[in-house]
Amino acid sequence: MKVVIIPVTAFQQNCSLLWCTETNMAAVVDPGGEIDRINTAIAAQGVVVEKILLTHGHIDHAGAAADLAEQLSVPIEGPHIED
Repeated sequence: MKVVIIPVTAFQQNCSLLWCTETNMAAVVDPGGEIDRINTAIAAQGVVVEKILLTHGHIDHAGAAADLAEQLSVPIEGPHIED
């Protein structure tokens, strides 16, 4: 497994791109914003995103999740219902 940290939003929150080195299948974790920056990282690594993971529902972690999921045609997993 590999990981790239992508600082996003004015808060420089850590969005992560995780992927399997054998399959190149990936997940984006906490895409708070800056979809273009996230898409650039995805393209640079040559991976295929299969899901978006959210650790919690704060805007700086989840702000771009719906739009990115729509662009990539992938599901969103998380956060907990309490969030």
